[in-house]
Amino acid sequence: MAKSRPSVQKRINEARKLEKAQEKAARKAARMAARAARIEGDEEGAVDVDVDPDLADIVPGPQPVRHDPLSRFDPE
Repeated sequence: MAKSRPSVQKRINEARKLEKAQEKAARKAARMAARAARIEGDEEGAVDVDVDPDLADIVPGPQPVRHDPLSRFDPE
């Protein structure tokens, strides 16, 4: 009879769904572990690999003027 086919297909689909959920949980656990390692590394003073060394010393905001072009017109 044709009645057994849907239950077999349903078991296959449920197994596939369970496998996908397990893979998703494993990926999430890996992300959480990597995040925890990054946070712990920052607390210990580890070097952050995401920071560009060329931009590490730049301070936001107005930068000091190295040479004042108006200095030769000193009113004194």
